[in-house]
Amino acid sequence: MRMHTSAMRGPDAWGRVRKSPWPARMDLAQSLSGLLLGLFMWGHMAFVSSILISKDAMWIVTKAFEGYFVFGHSFPVLVSFVVAGVAALIVLHAFLAMRKFPASARQYGVFDEHRKTLGHGDTTLWWVQVVTGFALFFLAFPHLFQMLMHPADIGPYGSADRVWSARWWPLYLVLLFCVELHAGIGLYRLAVKWGWFQGDDPNASRARLKRLKWVLTIFLLALGLATLAAYMRIGREHADRVGEVYTPAWVKAAEPAN
Repeated sequence: MRMHTSAMRGPDAWGRVRKSPWPARMDLAQSLSGLLLGLFMWGHMAFVSSILISKDAMWIVTKAFEGYFVFGHSFPVLVSFVVAGVAALIVLHAFLAMRKFPASARQYGVFDEHRKTLGHGDTTLWWVQVVTGFALFFLAFPHLFQMLMHPADIGPYGSADRVWSARWWPLYLVLLFCVELHAGIGLYRLAVKWGWFQGDDPNASRARLKRLKWVLTIFLLALGLATLAAYMRIGREHADRVGEVYTPAWVKAAEPAN
């Protein structure tokens, strides 16, 4: 993909056409924000999938983000700060990405005809990224708002209760597919755009990157579905005790008796 490096600003005092650096700067900011969000989502998947190891493992991950092992006490507000930062990054990335969206029905029609005529795989991937990105802007913020306002409700029981008893699992199911498709395609396109991991044969490198992208996407979707199923199972088993906070047995044993 060619990066737009300049834009016309008008003639200077000598009649020369000046070029603005801002399109290139915004393109770089879009790439950096997309890279950070993509890597964050992969890390997020690793954290939430700790429930597949055990409830204790998920509790440890949760408390680590709350500063429990540093301060000796949980500060859920630390999670709120992280969520606020991610939300701001999503807004910035969406604002920058919208510059390249079809802005009218006519533009969409021209693009769709162009896509069908070319039959180019990467062009279709870009369109999938546009559609999933548009969906994510609306689907992600209910989840982020919940995490921002109720960071203490994250945990083996709290998260499972939200998924099952509060009926959030349909949202998370759609969100999973949108996130993994969008992030996987985005990171692949960044690697192609900036020439990362490019060998002597660009076409062969692109083919390898595309295969790697699909392997990672399928793996992360399978991991995400298994994780969501685990939270649904725990939530179903815990449905008669909604609101109970999970505490590992070894933590209870270490607490002083009343």
